Amino acid sequence: MAFDLSRKKILLAEDDGDDREFFIDFLGNRTDIELLPGVTTGVEVLDYLHRITSPDELPDIVILDQNMPKLTGKETLKAIKDTDRLAQIAVVIYSTYVGRELIDECLKLGAISVKSKPVSKDGYNEMMNEILAACKRVSVS
Repeated sequence: MAFDLSRKKILLAEDDGDDREFFIDFLGNRTDIELLPGVTTGVEVLDYLHRITSPDELPDIVILDQNMPKLTGKETLKAIKDTDRLAQIAVVIYSTYVGRELIDECLKLGAISVKSKPVSKDGYNEMMNEILAACKRVSVS
């Protein structure tokens, strides 16, 4: 996965309207990321990604809420990583509760990180900094 220092395109999959608004409000002004139109289910994530024809238009990072209707974050992660043209996308799972089992399973499936949902603007910015740092680590290894 080649990860450069340009602005990163991020696709957020979040079914909770308040959490989605927090994410957009808290991170929408950052100059190092571009928030793509959000989706609310894993099925919508896969539909969105499969409609993209140019590899340059794919998101650099997909952030998946674990507890979504139709497909969980983990199930969506597996579908992304099982699709050759999507497998290079960095995927992060985030959830209200993050236990050891979820972390282990998601990392084994190819997630670059598993995060607890932040509760403040500082928390969202810290999470995004950690995600961007994890992407850089993955690209050098």
